Amino acid sequence: MYKIVSFVLLLGLSVPFGCTSDKPETAAADAEGRETATQEGEEAEEATDLVTLSPAQQQVAGIQTGQLTNRPMGAGLAVTGTLDVPPESAVSITAPLGGFVDNTELLQGTRVRKGEVLATIRNPEFVTLQQEYLETRARLEYARTELARQKELYEQEVAPQKNYQRAQADYNALRVQTNALAARLRLANLPVGGKLVTTASIRAPRAGFVRTVNVTVGQAVTPTDALFEIVDPEHLHVELTVFERDVARVQKNQLIRFTLASDSTGSRRERTARVYLIGRAIGQDRTVRVHGHLDQENDPALLPGLYVRALIETGRTEVPALPDAALVRFEGKSYVYAVEAPGRYRMVPVTLGRSEDNFTEVTLPETVPATTTFVTGAAYSLLAKMKNAEEEE
Repeated sequence: MYKIVSFVLLLGLSVPFGCTSDKPETAAADAEGRETATQEGEEAEEATDLVTLSPAQQQVAGIQTGQLTNRPMGAGLAVTGTLDVPPESAVSITAPLGGFVDNTELLQGTRVRKGEVLATIRNPEFVTLQQEYLETRARLEYARTELARQKELYEQEVAPQKNYQRAQADYNALRVQTNALAARLRLANLPVGGKLVTTASIRAPRAGFVRTVNVTVGQAVTPTDALFEIVDPEHLHVELTVFERDVARVQKNQLIRFTLASDSTGSRRERTARVYLIGRAIGQDRTVRVHGHLDQENDPALLPGLYVRALIETGRTEVPALPDAALVRFEGKSYVYAVEAPGRYRMVPVTLGRSEDNFTEVTLPETVPATTTFVTGAAYSLLAKMKNAEEEE
């Protein structure tokens, strides 16, 4: 009996000691697993803005590095505006005698040459006008013959002078009528004499692009209706809106640097112009119009009506800048790549400012020192590598 009790006591004591020895091992394993998961999460988080390249990959991509440099850039008024053409470069096309649109194939944006047929107008009154011209011309021929006969009779003192004067007056009146009818025919682009026609061609008075088309086939038009509008973009100018308080800072011949609103990529193309006219009237919105001549007019990307962002240069200051090749654009924000170690690059968000001569003003986050080394060339190669890596994961 003593032996049995002793065995039970020994068995009861052995169970707690076994359980106690297992708990530390389990806790240690759990802590190690949590630490590993945390490290993996941190590495995954870092991978979203970090890219690593081998020396061979760096050479193939053409990676270049450098630091922020202070460069003089134009300082002045940041304004907005549009591209426009002078009044003589925009033409509204009308049908001088009205009628019905018989045919047109024009579309908005079509390039037309001077003298090209834009539309055909049909009007029964064309026949009446041509008939009147031909009849008047016939009477003019008779009046010319009668004038010559009365002149001869007057010189031979066979007929009185008043007959000669009457014939001369009739001839002059008919000549004026004939010339007037011929001018109307030419204005309507109808033949002066010859076969009678019921249609007339509307031709382009100058070369350019069709900006608006206001008619359809079969539509009745009057002489005051604008059928088409043609714009010649060869003499575009930039029209800027300057607030009343800033007008005093604007002077003739100041440099204007502008970009198109559609240039939203990192490789923004900057164009230049010169102030040549400052408005003398203040609009209801308390602004003044400032016009600038483009330095390069023959640019196919520039079209009338395009919205622009511009800087009217009133001075120059030194600002920290990086080459445009160092900038990347991703999801609507601008970034540069900081060099953390050889072949290790981290994406850093930046705020962009002025651009000039392929350099752009850059404002770094407060946590990034100005002495940091950045990728100054082939930055988009790093962005492509980073995004490809994310897609593979």
